[in-house]
Amino acid sequence: MKKILVANRGEIALRIIRAIQELGYAAVAIYETPDAEALHIRTADEAIWIGNGPRCDYLNIEKVVLAAKKAGADAIHPGYGFLAENPDFSQACEEAGITFIGPSAEVIHNLGDKVIARRIMQEAGIPMVPGTPNLAAGEEGVKQALAFTAQHGYPVMLKATAGGGGRGIRRIENEKQLKAEIPVARAEAKAAFNNDAVYLEKVVLDPKHVEVQIIGDKYGNYVHLGTRDCSIQRRNQKLVEIAPSLIQDQGLLGRICATAIKAAQASNYTNAGTVEFLVDKDHNFYFMEINTRLQVEHTVTEMITGIDIVRTQIKLALGRPLSFRQEDVHLRGHAIEMRINAEDPQNNFMPEGGKTVSVYRSPGGYGVRLDGFVYQGFTIPEVYDSLLVKLTVFGFSWNETVDRLRRCLNNFVIVGPKTTIPFYLNLVVDPDFKEGDFTTSYLDTHPQLLEYKEQDDEGNKLARLIAEIHYKRENPYAI
Repeated sequence: MKKILVANRGEIALRIIRAIQELGYAAVAIYETPDAEALHIRTADEAIWIGNGPRCDYLNIEKVVLAAKKAGADAIHPGYGFLAENPDFSQACEEAGITFIGPSAEVIHNLGDKVIARRIMQEAGIPMVPGTPNLAAGEEGVKQALAFTAQHGYPVMLKATAGGGGRGIRRIENEKQLKAEIPVARAEAKAAFNNDAVYLEKVVLDPKHVEVQIIGDKYGNYVHLGTRDCSIQRRNQKLVEIAPSLIQDQGLLGRICATAIKAAQASNYTNAGTVEFLVDKDHNFYFMEINTRLQVEHTVTEMITGIDIVRTQIKLALGRPLSFRQEDVHLRGHAIEMRINAEDPQNNFMPEGGKTVSVYRSPGGYGVRLDGFVYQGFTIPEVYDSLLVKLTVFGFSWNETVDRLRRCLNNFVIVGPKTTIPFYLNLVVDPDFKEGDFTTSYLDTHPQLLEYKEQDDEGNKLARLIAEIHYKRENPYAI
């Protein structure tokens, strides 16, 4: 093993590149034209341009594999999103003699198809939310859906079978909406995943979204790295991630973790993955899905375990056994990750692409981790995800962690695009958040979180810019 290509961009590409270099391998980056000034291509040992994009070249399996061959890469790490959950990509790597750092194509296919995954879990005796198989096309599918709602009632979730990242999912409240949304969901699923299959699940009202990081090697050894809570979401996409879950019933959390291991074994899972559950008000828990890739929120798990998940992924892909056992995994303290996005929370979290970051000041100190790719003078591409930086903080107690997070957010300055920082500043002082009391309906029941003035009005922006100019004149060699 000499070189590993990273088939991704942004902060996760940087994260993986650093792990590759720490292990003594050369890291190869790829990029489309809109990312020509991106930090990940400056950090890698070499970078290969794969096209003008936007997005279509990053998703082009043939181009990515060709870039790996051109660079002489022995392996490819897909990061998350993009190609990470595409079994065709894993298969193409295998056919090209390139190691895919992740599970096999068969596992990705089985678990990426939510209906097949549900069947595997049902056969393993894992608790499931009531749901349908894939709905048939046309009127037959509508009849199936209506039969399900007649038995289980509303609300229900209409989901893309190949969905992920909050796409292809919508909550349905009545028959009229159901009939109208099925063809819309099919079209959205087709555009996002090249698969228009959809199915229904009964809604678990006001649940907690709890997930378990699992890792398995090629020799049948499995461990879990504890739980995470990802309940605070917008548009079914996570905003805040916490480890471990704040559920006080340790017996319940133990059963959830044991079930996650059982799910990994039932699906013959290898490498790192995440088993996701919903937990209702009565502490019943239900399997949602297994994400067959690294998760955005892996940082909180790393902070409380001290285990580098990406390094572990690479070693396992090379055929090495797990270097630690379940009894070696010790959880300490708490960690919170917040996604600093270029979005306007007061405008339904609409993206702020195309804006240039005129001032950038990030927090630091004990227990603070930043995973980002933005820098002062960087123009945010309009064509990609809005995530700029992941801010992760650690503390030995929940209160210490929240206090540290509040301080970091107050120290964080990004001028140019609107960001989620002012929204988070409201969130960290909210009594319910401070008490650890939140479910997936948290944003709906706390509209006051969106009541704030912008972090920097025009006067403050001007003052900061003047201070910046003065600082650079006095310190011409400062970074």
